[in-house]
Amino acid sequence: MNGVTGGPDDFTRDTLELVERICASLGESLREPLLKISEKLIGLHERGLVKINHSVMEVVCAAHLIRLGYVVDVERYLGDNLVCDVYGERAGGGHIVEIETGFAPPENALDPQRYLMARVVSKVARYSKFSDKFSLATPRYNILEIPEPLIKPPRSRTPQEIRLLKSMCDIYYKRPPIQEEEIRNSRIHSVIILSIDDLSMVEVPPEIYYEKILKQVFAWNSPSSPCFWSRVSV
Repeated sequence: MNGVTGGPDDFTRDTLELVERICASLGESLREPLLKISEKLIGLHERGLVKINHSVMEVVCAAHLIRLGYVVDVERYLGDNLVCDVYGERAGGGHIVEIETGFAPPENALDPQRYLMARVVSKVARYSKFSDKFSLATPRYNILEIPEPLIKPPRSRTPQEIRLLKSMCDIYYKRPPIQEEEIRNSRIHSVIILSIDDLSMVEVPPEIYYEKILKQVFAWNSPSSPCFWSRVSV
């Protein structure tokens, strides 16, 4: 969950306004489930547990999953003290979506990319085991810091890659630490790109996201690059 910004009236107004926009654009049938989701988020905001820029992404993501036939919940408790952002369930199984906005806290002002990469690794390692499908979502203006080993199928990750990703996670996550086994078995099934402005959601395989975006923008993101390993090493 996320810290709170803005007053409760602003949060309620913006959330309900978003629901109206979605229903006008994507269909009136979304109103009832989205109002239920909004009611939950408004209650969490009143307790200081969520903030508007993250919550609106949950609502847009939820709307598209509902259209795909999922029954959707937000801020869903999974176990092991973990709460996922969006959880969808249908006959084919469960789908967890974790939303990453690209925010790095002030204490990581000097290492934001390594922090965000470790955050992605921790999310995939800890959350993906709780559902049949796991996705990372991000707004269109952000680029997810996904290290190449997580793009591969679990069986293709080398022991060295797993150790180095764990070493990076150990810098930020100690209670509890991320285990090598969690990294080894984790899986990203898709990357979701969200736009709040036009209410769109684009879902792509992680391999496509890596090839079309990450590989082009961040050449150092590849384990074959010495720069990558220098970033993740302790």
